[in-house]
Amino acid sequence: MNDEPADLTADLSDEPRGCLFALSQPPLMLFLAFVATLILGTAVHDLYRW
Repeated sequence: MNDEPADLTADLSDEPRGCLFALSQPPLMLFLAFVATLILGTAVHDLYRW
């Protein structure tokens, strides 16, 4: 067993990254923008039948 005290000044880079990091990725944002554009286009088409 390890009887040494825990190092409280450990580097925080080992922490898993959260949802905000995932949303900052360009491919994901491009995909979400594409899906939002499709939904918006469908909604506009349903509202205003040309």
